[in-house]
Amino acid sequence: MVGALLVAVGLEIFLVPNKIIDGGVTGISIMLSHLTGMKLGLFLFVLNLPFLMIGYKQIGKTFAFATLFGVAVMSVGTAWLHDVPGLTHDLLLSAVFGGITIGIGVGLVIRAGGSLDGTEIVAILMNKKSPFSVGEMVMFFNIFILGSAGFIFGWNRAMYSLIAYYIAFKMIDLTMVGLEQSRSVWIISDEAQQIGDAISSRLGRSVTYLAGEGGYSGDEKKVIFCVITRLEETKLKEIVEELDPSSFLAMGTIHDVSGGQFKKKNIH
Repeated sequence: MVGALLVAVGLEIFLVPNKIIDGGVTGISIMLSHLTGMKLGLFLFVLNLPFLMIGYKQIGKTFAFATLFGVAVMSVGTAWLHDVPGLTHDLLLSAVFGGITIGIGVGLVIRAGGSLDGTEIVAILMNKKSPFSVGEMVMFFNIFILGSAGFIFGWNRAMYSLIAYYIAFKMIDLTMVGLEQSRSVWIISDEAQQIGDAISSRLGRSVTYLAGEGGYSGDEKKVIFCVITRLEETKLKEIVEELDPSSFLAMGTIHDVSGGQFKKKNIH
């Protein structure tokens, strides 16, 4: 509910009054509302219904009902806020803050197991039979939708719409994974013991030592594996650089961590 209401605020307080659109079904709804003079909320609800039916059959009823609830709240919210004056008529400020608000809202809805846009449902289903990721397919759909805004609202507004969409896209990612997003770390070094001890004492993270062998030299190597948060990444790099500048360091993003000793130790 909170996520859907935030999207309604982003649309009616920032984007719609300044003729800036979002991507997907929302963008199509904004353009149709402008051309016909009908309420935005009506198009948001009606255009998403066919995709909800597909989602119910192909993805599951829990997802479909969560999405139906979110779309309904968003539609009612836009109708309720339609006569509220926008906070600013500056196009850049509208694009930035509209994108931030919408991105946070959509991210909350996705975290709760739903969706607010039919194109995402189509992309999820097509992803099973396509080499492209869901994000790539959504971006492909939105190129055409955002491009259409240039013919209706002018190319100046279309470019601001692209800014709003990009910011929303980034905020969705930040809202879903948060600043505490986990990172897996692999370190190969001749000073593995020192580096491992420093990570434990200075970051409070447990480490695991793995036995490795150099593919070219055949020498035995000690490999350090640990999991940190994104906020600790810079500090870990400093530790490795300080103790062994010639070491091999690789990091990767982890979307979920459970069990083990991931919980941070208290550092005295």
